[in-house]
Amino acid sequence: MNKTLSTLAAAMALAAGASADGHVENYAEIVKAADWKAMKTITVNMNEFEYDADLELKAGQTYKLELKNLGEKKHYFTAPEFFKNVATRKAQVNGQAEIKAPYFTALEILPGGQLDLYVVAHTKGEYPVYCTIDDHRDQGMEETIIIK
Repeated sequence: MNKTLSTLAAAMALAAGASADGHVENYAEIVKAADWKAMKTITVNMNEFEYDADLELKAGQTYKLELKNLGEKKHYFTAPEFFKNVATRKAQVNGQAEIKAPYFTALEILPGGQLDLYVVAHTKGEYPVYCTIDDHRDQGMEETIIIK
């Protein structure tokens, strides 16, 4: 029975344009076809126990998420479901390095650091983002990312 359910779930994911594990299947084509000149920038300021940003995105729109740690402690931008539902182009560290990967699950930003994430918003929905360091999430470091 479980095999039947997992097969059905995989088929539904493929029909929706997602891989069997739920990630955007054709992310490379989406990234290549995207209008990066129309990219919008959203700055996400991380302080102790909060993300300060308007995290509402539009499906099909290109974005640069500037993840800035203004706090004194390191923080994570952990959003596995969000990362499954965007087409990722790259992550870039202050013009010093680029990381190209089909998806991430979490990004760690050190105090005073910045990481820029380039994505195409894809699947509409609401996705939690939270910090997994110590008790940061319990202290309120959690928000919702919305793709409309």
